[in-house]
Amino acid sequence: MKTDKKQNQYRINEQIRVRDVRIVGESGSTVMPTRQALDMARQQGVDLVEISPNANPPVCRLIDYSKFLYQQKKRQKEMKAKQVKVEVKEIRFGPQTDEHDYQFKLKHAREFLEEGNKVRAYVFFRGRSILFKEQGEVLLLRFANDLEEVGKVESMPSLEGKKMFLYLAPKKAGAQKKSQQARDRKRLKEGEQAEGMEPEAADKKKQERDVRRDAVAPDIDVEMPANGGLLANAKISAEALRKLSESKDEEE
Repeated sequence: MKTDKKQNQYRINEQIRVRDVRIVGESGSTVMPTRQALDMARQQGVDLVEISPNANPPVCRLIDYSKFLYQQKKRQKEMKAKQVKVEVKEIRFGPQTDEHDYQFKLKHAREFLEEGNKVRAYVFFRGRSILFKEQGEVLLLRFANDLEEVGKVESMPSLEGKKMFLYLAPKKAGAQKKSQQARDRKRLKEGEQAEGMEPEAADKKKQERDVRRDAVAPDIDVEMPANGGLLANAKISAEALRKLSESKDEEE
């Protein structure tokens, strides 16, 4: 049934009943009476296929109809293969997620983004755990910060009912996008190796670069929470993100 439906999409030969048609081919296009075009098709042992009925006059080709259908099917497959299907992958956290579980889910989220998929991370607050919604926000901000090389934030953490959502989109579909800083480090390391620099000299040069970097952009001082662990690391990342965002706003 599908094949019959596909074949009936185009009119061929005597089904074409307009007065004139435009014949297109490798040498260009020519307008001629339909009867003449049918005679040419018979002489060449092919079909007169109407490929654009809404044109004035309709556009036709002199081609074997079976070959024409095969070409159309092949072209559609190629177009479908080029289309990138973006899926939304979910990552679920609890407000008290431990470090091992966090790293496990971070690894999966990185893989999803590198494959070109979007990520919807959320913290689910069960019962009285809604009282710890600030911890959930801090956790999601740390999550976004740890994935900054491969993903960009589409929307900041927002509470919807008992869930707090964070949406991330891939920076580049299907491939990991390294940061400029990482690329610079790689080029610098390769340059030092090419120069045959001794390890001690390389370490000394690295220390000098770190001193110059701290003089230009000193580290953000963030107080370490007393309890340490996952929440401590998350708060550092979250506070750094906020301060970085404020500094960008002031520059603009």
